Parts: sequence; structure tokens; C-alpha cells
Amino acid sequence: MNKEEFYKSVLELGINLSDEVKNKLEMFANLLLEYNKHTNITAIRDINGVYLKHFYDSLTLIKVYDLNKSINVLDVGSGGGFPGIVLAIVFPNLNVTLLDSNHKKSDFQKYIVDKLNLENVLVVNQRAEDYFKEENYFDLVVARAVANLNILAELCIPFVKKDGYFIAMKGDINDELINGMRAVEYLGGKLIKKQEFYLYNNEDKRILLVIKKEKDSPLGYPRIYDKIRKKSL
Repeated sequence: MNKEEFYKSVLELGINLSDEVKNKLEMFANLLLEYNKHTNITAIRDINGVYLKHFYDSLTLIKVYDLNKSINVLDVGSGGGFPGIVLAIVFPNLNVTLLDSNHKKSDFQKYIVDKLNLENVLVVNQRAEDYFKEENYFDLVVARAVANLNILAELCIPFVKKDGYFIAMKGDINDELINGMRAVEYLGGKLIKKQEFYLYNNEDKRILLVIKKEKDSPLGYPRIYDKIRKKSL
């Protein structure tokens, strides 16, 4: 997907990009590819791949959630800043927190935030269970292909405000959905929508799981990651 194809495709999503936003996205893409030469941030090495599998993919959230509101968003396991930094650039009304335990990924995020002067982004280099102790809650929590749903639910749903939403951005998840939904419901969530689609030119299947936080999560969650991994919900 080249830039012009990207602009056309996001317009079809209902997103009209200003010249300033287009310039910031282009800077982000170029800085990512340059930084990636010495520090492994992404497996994608070409500009067209960045526009498709990072930028366009991130913005498909608009299919299931109105991103034009002034809300607080948490991106768990934010990696190279996808979807969090892309959302912050395109929707400056959002206050976005990027949460990742990997120092080199967080350092890269801080580098991009500084270079693009993104005042609506906070970078947090902590594990989810440690950051949760600070009692930060969000209107929307997102995670993109971080872990299986039963693990991801425990890392994300406790951060969601009552009546807020957690959206898991996944590939084909049929094998993990049944076990994952038990964890979702235990943590106070309810699946209200499952949106399936393919990226540009049917390249890859994507699934967006929209989960509403209907009741408070039980005390003691999220647990430390080793316990989540060894005995997931």
C-alpha cells in the first residue's frame, strides 16, 4: 500500500487526513525505518508495509469505535507505537498512554513523541501489573496482537473504566476465542461485537473484538505476568 492508496483507503473509513497529519505520518514512517536499522522495532522493512500493516491496520479501529471523542486511551504492549501513536497523530483529541515493559520499545516511542512533538502521548515503561497499582483507568484500552485472548484480557480489562471498552485487535483467533471469553467474563467484560475483515487487497484477515466493561474486575487482577502465563484464566 503506497501513500496515495493509504490516503484513499482511510478516507473510505471516514477519516479525512489534513496535510499536517499526512506529514507527521510520513515522518513517523521514515524515522521508524531509519531507527530499525540499528534497533529491531519491527519486522517490516519497507515504507509500503508500514503504511499498510502499521498505519492502516491501526486506524481500522474506527470500524467499531468513535475515535473523534475526547477520551483517555491505553495501548497495552504498544511496541513500536501501534496503534497508539498512529491514533494520537490522526486524532489529536485523544489522550494516549503507551504501556510497554520493553525498554528499547519505550525508548523508541519517546524518540518519536519528541520528534513529532506529540503533546497528547504519555510513554510508560512498566509491566501492566505494576502500572495498575497506580490506579489509572481508561475509557478505551486497546491491544494489538500482544498475546492470546485469555492472557490479554487479564492484562487489559482491569484498566477499563466501568462502561468503558477494551478492543482486542487480532488475526484469526477461532482457536483462542472460547477460552478467552471465559477470562473476559470473569474480569467483568462482555463481548458486544466481533468485526471481521481483510486488509487492503485481501492481504490478511483481521478481527476486532469489542468488549464492554460491565462490572468491576475482581481484586488481585492483573496478577504478575509469570502467574498469568503459567496459569491463565
